Amino acid sequence: MIKDNLEKILASIPSEVKLIAVSKTRTNEELLEVYNAGQRAFGENKVQELLRKQKELPEAIEWHLIGHLQTNKVKSVVPYVSLIHSVDSFKILKIIDQEARLAGKTVNCLLQVHIAREETKFGFSSDELSAILSSDDFRKLSNVHISGLMGMATFTDNQMQIRNEFRSLRNIFEDLKSSFFKGNANFRELSMGMSDDYKIAIEEGSSMVRIGSSIFGPREYGKK
Repeated sequence: MIKDNLEKILASIPSEVKLIAVSKTRTNEELLEVYNAGQRAFGENKVQELLRKQKELPEAIEWHLIGHLQTNKVKSVVPYVSLIHSVDSFKILKIIDQEARLAGKTVNCLLQVHIAREETKFGFSSDELSAILSSDDFRKLSNVHISGLMGMATFTDNQMQIRNEFRSLRNIFEDLKSSFFKGNANFRELSMGMSDDYKIAIEEGSSMVRIGSSIFGPREYGKK
């Protein structure tokens, strides 16, 4: 069933859109079923779970951190992560840069933008992003690449609201691209869209979709 679900998802997204299989709480066996079907990019919400799976599963897996990152977990995850989607404060970005420098690598990051009406979601405002990207402190960062933006729409059945939120993120992306990242080929990713809204997100310009339950089935909380 998982393999069939994956094939249906891949058939429904354009080839230029990257699928991140969200594997939070899923077993190694479930991940291997998706891996053996050809999927290589997996997204984890928690650092500890990502690190455990990274040790136990094939080296060819490309790990994406998509959940909120705490400052005390940065050092442990930097060596293993391909992309951090959820940079939601300048403080955490500076710590990622510091730990990446100590590890002798450069870490690709997305800046998380708060586009939803729910206050519980993390992220920058458009004005906060402009202020940070204009600052001398930002220009001093040497071991992070800002690869684009990430956002989560409001959890609602109102598809027009979801579309407008994704569209607002795309507009912010385009504004930043023209003002702060002009000519920067690395700034190209727009990570938006999950199982319930990824088709709308793609229509509004998403380059990465983060899909879990539509591939693996309903999540069973408490599973390890």
